[in-house]
Amino acid sequence: MIEARHLTKTFKDKKRGVVKAVDNVSLTCQPGQIYGLLGANGAGKTTALRLLATLLQPTSGSATVAGCDISSEAQKVRANVGFLAASTALYGRLTAREMIRYFGELNGLTTAVIRERTQRLADQLDMHEFLDRRCDKFSTGMKQKTSIARTLIHDPAVMIFDEPTLGLDVMAARAIVRFVRECRDRGKTVIYSTHVMSEVVKLCDYIGIIHCGRLVAEGTLVELQARFAEQDLEEIFVKAVGGEAALTAALKT
Repeated sequence: MIEARHLTKTFKDKKRGVVKAVDNVSLTCQPGQIYGLLGANGAGKTTALRLLATLLQPTSGSATVAGCDISSEAQKVRANVGFLAASTALYGRLTAREMIRYFGELNGLTTAVIRERTQRLADQLDMHEFLDRRCDKFSTGMKQKTSIARTLIHDPAVMIFDEPTLGLDVMAARAIVRFVRECRDRGKTVIYSTHVMSEVVKLCDYIGIIHCGRLVAEGTLVELQARFAEQDLEEIFVKAVGGEAALTAALKT
């Protein structure tokens, strides 16, 4: 469902010169699979996700999503992808229902389909209590659930979540984790980027660790445990990126 081949994205920085935010990344995600993408801040996770969602163009390399090329068939890719960014804003004057309906209409859905899917998403995400309240009155958890619902109203085959539980309380985070698991069980392909190791252990069928733009380790949890001779995912992560010193140095750049 997703196949990236030597995907690379470079930016020009006045102080650092040419920066490779994503460096020769190749990965594959299968239908009905949650692929967990781990990395420190600035490791290249969000840039990689934006490339797959066609929000950025690669400098080199290629990728296909649902059989469509991210560069030459961007519109077709977008029709098959729901991308939840870490910093997506909501229109404060609209209610959650109006926000979801607006994005449904943008995706060409009929009123009947929007109504049915809004009901289903509200059931799955436990949104009925605030579905008809304005977004500017929402808690962080309510905003995140609304963002997820409007992102997925067109029922895409591929779902990309960039730190979906960031800043949420325990109950809101649990609801979103449960929803992501249900998406996988319905055959969706999910890329799940997070800093929360426990979520990766609970959810992810396959794990990729990105560091300084490069995919430095990949495999199931069992495979990574065997490769790095560690049971704890956090210890595996530190070893994969080259130890504490390498991780600290990367965070400073």
